[in-house]
Amino acid sequence: MAKVAERKLVVGLDIGTSKISVAVGEVTPENKLSIVGVGNQPSRGMDKGGVNDLNLVIQSIQRAINEAELMADCRISSIYLGISGKHISCQNENGMVPVSDNEVVQEDVDNVIHTARSVPISAERRMLHVLPQEFSIDCQDGIKSPIGMSGVRMEAKVHIVTCANDMAKNLVKCVERCELKADQLIFSALASSYAVVTEDEKELGICVVDIGAGTMDLAVFTGGALRHTAVIPVAGNQVTSDISKIFRTPLSHAEEIKVQYACALRQMVSMEESIEVPSVGGRPARSMSRHTLSEVVEPRYHELFELIQEELREAGLADQIAAGFVLTGGTSKMEGVVEFAEEVFQMPVRIAQPLPVEGLYEYVSDPSYSTVVGLLHYGMQESGNEEKAKKNVEGVTDLWSRVHAWFKGEF
Repeated sequence: MAKVAERKLVVGLDIGTSKISVAVGEVTPENKLSIVGVGNQPSRGMDKGGVNDLNLVIQSIQRAINEAELMADCRISSIYLGISGKHISCQNENGMVPVSDNEVVQEDVDNVIHTARSVPISAERRMLHVLPQEFSIDCQDGIKSPIGMSGVRMEAKVHIVTCANDMAKNLVKCVERCELKADQLIFSALASSYAVVTEDEKELGICVVDIGAGTMDLAVFTGGALRHTAVIPVAGNQVTSDISKIFRTPLSHAEEIKVQYACALRQMVSMEESIEVPSVGGRPARSMSRHTLSEVVEPRYHELFELIQEELREAGLADQIAAGFVLTGGTSKMEGVVEFAEEVFQMPVRIAQPLPVEGLYEYVSDPSYSTVVGLLHYGMQESGNEEKAKKNVEGVTDLWSRVHAWFKGEF
């Protein structure tokens, strides 16, 4: 089997409420991402982004990893891990430092970000991300890249995403029991944004909504930077539950009915169409109108969209997303979702699947794979940054060895 080190692979693991996805990406010599392996298993032991049965989650992860290893012909040892759940929270903070030598260098940027992130957070919480939004130097605001600019004092605005430490530890524990190392934990909606959103949309103002089975993950970008993140612990499973109760059918059948026949907007369904609904307790199946199914589904989607609107209003960002909404995740795929969302939000809405990548793209060209493909993009960017930093360190070391050799008279 090929080793990860030889092939320059990056691996993403998305542990969702309904499914666990693994994607293996190979970084090509042209620095492009190529999908070489995918693993997908039903998720057991997860609820709303949190672990509620450790052993079941471990089994599900192991199966998905085995599947991906077989397809990619490699041995997976480390992964980038997506995390979600209502315990995720965010805050915007500022930091300020004097500029050394009147010109901004990388060290000043690192220092000002470090100052901004040095806010007290409780012992139960862990920092996931500290993302710069913009910099100010003296009187000039809205600077994206301050390196090389002259000034006396620099200020940075950053977006900090935190999570509950215990929740993160449980996920990492599941991964480690499968003999894997979690390189980094990444908030799921941020990961999805790497796979589905363009730079133009981020600049104009966009709200990414990843609608899964247990949670809706939000990431709001304006002016090219992340401004707000949130997790709403209501999603697709609520729709399935409504169908199950009202049609008196088991949850597994309710999920099938939802996926195959449901429509989020009742006016798109004719009154004549009918569907077979399995009953419980061995009773015979019944024939029901598809329009009636839509009447059950529509109010729940309306509620989900209203929760999103409320979150944006509370964050003060409702008027700043000129590019509208990008919906992704498995629950966004239902017929009529775009039309109904545009009706509720009064804004442009699109369903996003991961932007095309090389290799086995057909295996991940579905909204439910946005997070795991986004994790690959994130991991590829991180490993690129690490390589740059390593080269810089090696360059400095090489310079010192040359100076040392010169002093010893070796030159």
